[in-house]
Amino acid sequence: MAKRPNFLFIMADQLAPQVLPAYGDAPVRTPHLDRLAAQGVVFENAYCNFPLCAPARFSLLSGRLPSRIGAFDNAVEFPASVPTFHHYLRAGGYRTCLSGKMHFVGPDQLHGYEERVTTDVYPADFGWVPDLRLDGETWLEWYHSMRAVLDAGPHPRSVNVAYDDEAEFEAVRWLHDHADSSDGRPFALTVSFMSPHDPYLPPAFWWDSYRDAEIGPPRVGDIPLADRDPHSRRHWFLTGRHIDPVGEADIRRMRRAYYAMTSYIDAKVGRLLEALAAIGAADDTAVVFTSDHGDSLGERGLFFKMSFFEWSVRVPLILHAPFAFAPRRVAQNVSHLDLFPTFLELAGNGALPDLAAPVDGRSLVPLAGGDAAGWPDTVCAEYTAEGAREPMLMVRKGPHKLICGRTDPPLLFDLETDPDERDNLAGRPDRAVVRAELEAIVAGTWDIEGLERQVLESQAVRRVLVGALGAGRRTSWDYQPLRDASRLYYRDAADVQAAYSGSVSGPSSN
Repeated sequence: MAKRPNFLFIMADQLAPQVLPAYGDAPVRTPHLDRLAAQGVVFENAYCNFPLCAPARFSLLSGRLPSRIGAFDNAVEFPASVPTFHHYLRAGGYRTCLSGKMHFVGPDQLHGYEERVTTDVYPADFGWVPDLRLDGETWLEWYHSMRAVLDAGPHPRSVNVAYDDEAEFEAVRWLHDHADSSDGRPFALTVSFMSPHDPYLPPAFWWDSYRDAEIGPPRVGDIPLADRDPHSRRHWFLTGRHIDPVGEADIRRMRRAYYAMTSYIDAKVGRLLEALAAIGAADDTAVVFTSDHGDSLGERGLFFKMSFFEWSVRVPLILHAPFAFAPRRVAQNVSHLDLFPTFLELAGNGALPDLAAPVDGRSLVPLAGGDAAGWPDTVCAEYTAEGAREPMLMVRKGPHKLICGRTDPPLLFDLETDPDERDNLAGRPDRAVVRAELEAIVAGTWDIEGLERQVLESQAVRRVLVGALGAGRRTSWDYQPLRDASRLYYRDAADVQAAYSGSVSGPSSN
């Protein structure tokens, strides 16, 4: 059997593909991602399945639509009984490790990872439970606010930067430690960064690498509140637009800071690739780069994510595996659901293991190899978190995208002729057939009223749990990385002799 590849899975947070040169005429400087894209497979129309951090990640790791695993928002438990592709990789002989953010909620903070070398950046409890019953003008203090836009700019060392520096450092250390160890297993390392997620506070070096003159305005300007679709109207209040007005100069500064943070993350990608080369693993490691969701960056007057418009729900997806695939660009619609079977097929030398639970995705290996025959070209996504008053659903098939709910008026766009989603075709007689086709996919995928009942019940239960678990002595679920310092570096004669012989270059692996 051919040697199985290693995996380096790199995630950014809230990175819109539209700002990357790999996805068109974009202003951000990302030389390392550019090289990955030039030598790899670029999926031009990749989507998350829930435009919010935790549900997007739970869905990606499990290969299931979020509602099928109860991933309704950022404060819902990812059940330990749901298998991830890391469970299968680990069972199949891989050494699995996570460095960085995954926003696991609940007492299981590993979900198939054998090792985890950093804590998370967000709470693992139920404290951020939203409420579908709230009116559409409610803002809560843990929602996003316009302060992230108004305060954007250079900063000596933000929390995000401190976290990402640690995630990079621990990942590079882990790669070298693995290479120095006697562990002969292939590895599957996930490195998940917080940036360029708000707050937009880049180090001065990266801020100074851009100039205001380089920063263009949003392609689609602000839309008056009265002219917005219902969810975009709710989004106004959800993000505090009614509290803190923002102007063109504020948006330009925010976008400049976002570009700077994206370049900062690109540099970290470069250092991870350097580490692969240093340990001799560059030629047999599949590198996958993506983000959990996008960032609206002021497009249509929207900010952050939590929307089905393209800047929020689309993601970059690059597969770099020159030992398996020639460079190409793939135009078909794909989603994060497809990564689960893709990793397992690559790990199994073209064969998927028997799965104990079904997945909703399909392996990207045929598309990456240039074979699009039979690809359904359909992506489904959902949203049931803050700012929603009922489940919101999205289907894209071919060039058409439908956004709908139980009561919100539907939105239908032809992204081939209208990439900026300016023209709602839902009421057009000449698009009635397309609309009916997409609505049939919605009806076959979701029981909308049943899903709404599930979400409301889950929220009610978790509100009780939040109160109970906060009373008296609290037991944290937040992950505590374990490292026995007494076994690091030089602790006995064997360590010294191993270091002198060059067999150990970093922390002891005894």
